[in-house]
Amino acid sequence: MEQSVVTKRSTDHERSKPPSVVIHTHGCKLNAADSQVLASEFIGAGCVVVDDIREADIYVLNTCTVTAQADYKARKALRSVAKINPSILLSATGCYVQRRPEDLLDMTTDAGAPILLGNAKKDVFVKEVLNKYSWFPRGSASEVRIAVGTRALSRTRAMLKIQEGCDQVCSYCIVPKVRGRQTSIPVDELLAQVSQLGYEGVSEIVLTGTQLGTYGHEYPSMDLVQLLKALCDEPTVRRLRVSSLQPHEINEELVALWNNGILCPHFHIPLQSGSDTILTSMRRRYSSRQFLEAVEFVREKIPGASITTDVIVGFPGETDEDFQSTYRLCRKANLNKIHVFPYSIRPGTSAAYLSTHSDPKVIRDRSIQLRQLSTELESNARQGLVGATRSVLWESRQILDGQTIWTGLTDDYVRVNTVSSADLRGSVSLVRFVTGEDVLILEEQIA
Repeated sequence: MEQSVVTKRSTDHERSKPPSVVIHTHGCKLNAADSQVLASEFIGAGCVVVDDIREADIYVLNTCTVTAQADYKARKALRSVAKINPSILLSATGCYVQRRPEDLLDMTTDAGAPILLGNAKKDVFVKEVLNKYSWFPRGSASEVRIAVGTRALSRTRAMLKIQEGCDQVCSYCIVPKVRGRQTSIPVDELLAQVSQLGYEGVSEIVLTGTQLGTYGHEYPSMDLVQLLKALCDEPTVRRLRVSSLQPHEINEELVALWNNGILCPHFHIPLQSGSDTILTSMRRRYSSRQFLEAVEFVREKIPGASITTDVIVGFPGETDEDFQSTYRLCRKANLNKIHVFPYSIRPGTSAAYLSTHSDPKVIRDRSIQLRQLSTELESNARQGLVGATRSVLWESRQILDGQTIWTGLTDDYVRVNTVSSADLRGSVSLVRFVTGEDVLILEEQIA
């Protein structure tokens, strides 16, 4: 069982200059939401959040452990930062640190060993890092103000965690072990955070969690539908995006909420496999038929909605016919994008003990096939938008050949560009597609 951390004042010389902090995030939108809160806490303690590792005093890595590749990426990132800035204080949190902190203990710099605190101790992470760095703006590390909720770090989009944890325990998934049991954040707290984000000028809020559809399971009169209604009624909210829903969570009452014009018409519905045999072995709670019915239902009720999915390739026991079932289902569903994940053994999951693991070359070849299909489907979806008008949130700009190129995100989750000398950051515009690629003509500005 995790023990609470008692913060003690460092005996090192207390620093007078506010430290600069770089925060990098690996993995899912839930991690992005957690990083946003960490950044808010560092800022609340008087620190400066920056991008340049070479000039930073503290480096924070929020890790992922969903695959072996994610673990490798975390180790590589910390080594790279230590090489770029040997005097920086390294720290890490997140799912990999929760699962195997010992893998990162040797990532030292001139500032000493890294600070490693997993998800269970994120509430004291900033305090512990600043204690190690000896930054106590109010005389004691215990007095460092920790921001309540979240703070907008840009004028465009913000992540909002509404729940955490999962009780489903799929056979391949390590997440329940590193995120814990599913718990919902009280609606009053969420409304307060949404109000604050709106006050700070955020144009889009992305609702994140491990299992969004389970929101409110602890409460007698609150569920995801009721939460969405409450959030949409908040006057400062312009756009809300739901990050992920399971096929069996798609229903009439839920989808009807998308008629209000506030919820973005993008649905991420995980498939994982188009084979019912594999879905059963994975311990998923739906069939391939239910997935297709959910996709068709959304398309019927919300014409033009974008639907993306996740697929795991090479799960133990997956035959060529199982894979072909997945391939055919993805094509039949006419998805907008497929996020392909080659199966990775996660120690501690029941799937790790299955005896029929796929050959790595087979997994690689199947992954290539599915990614090629995804590219084809994405291209088809873009071509289908020619002449259509969509709502775009403008996020960033760059100068290219003397022109100012703005990049934005449509309400149905398509990344697009336009040329404009105006300051579009954080604004929402109606645009018309003039090609199937990424060139747009600005048609009308939304107030």
